[in-house]
Amino acid sequence: MTEQAEIGIFGGTGIYDPGLLTESKEITIDTPFGKTSDSITVGMYKGRRVAFMPRHGRKHTIPPHLINFRANIWAFKEMGIKRIIAPSAVGSLQEKFKPGDFVIPNQFIDFTKSRKYTFYEESKVIHISVADPFCSELQSSVHSAAKKIDLHLHKDATYVCIEGPRFSTRAESKFYKNVIEADIIGMTLVPECQLAREAQMCYVSISTITDYDVWADKPVTAKEVLETLSKNVHTTRNLLGVLLDLIPQQRSCTCAKALEEASF
Repeated sequence: MTEQAEIGIFGGTGIYDPGLLTESKEITIDTPFGKTSDSITVGMYKGRRVAFMPRHGRKHTIPPHLINFRANIWAFKEMGIKRIIAPSAVGSLQEKFKPGDFVIPNQFIDFTKSRKYTFYEESKVIHISVADPFCSELQSSVHSAAKKIDLHLHKDATYVCIEGPRFSTRAESKFYKNVIEADIIGMTLVPECQLAREAQMCYVSISTITDYDVWADKPVTAKEVLETLSKNVHTTRNLLGVLLDLIPQQRSCTCAKALEEASF
């Protein structure tokens, strides 16, 4: 029997081990969609069973456009996970969103190109609604957790997801900022969040701003991203620890009903 858990965490860039779990062990899960990004660490946190998977692999060996999002979500679903917390690194497209800040996006715009966006490719066609892509109940829990640790958290932000692994050109960055009017930019939100919706799982993104995107006329570097993330790792772990305590035992959102009106 597959190891079970109730909450899953996808570690983003800089978060390869949450350092929160006790009685932990590593497992692997075979999926119909191939291998997951890495093995899954399962353990306890204050009486709750939690699973953790590094999205890019433990040594950051998987670029964003090659992440097997379907396998990752499927594995969490097989474990009985109902809620997913997804930290990630993003760039800022607006002056008020500063490097080092934390953001909870509530909308996304998809500029990816070659990814697998659905579990349903043969048996039937599914049209899920992502009008509101993220679980409102989980978002509320994140806001409450941030208040408890006195962490300023930007909300109501739009995340533009690009293919990667390269960063934007200056023209693209100014387009996303001035024409699209998005707030943050990253490479991993899509299709992760929409596959979670297809799997009828709750999903929340917690974005750490690492830099101003190149609209600010300073080229983004991987070194700059990692330096900012390393400064925020302790805060991210602290936020996750408080958040796990605040997530309700039972779901009262509509995420579990995502497929009820999704097919003809």
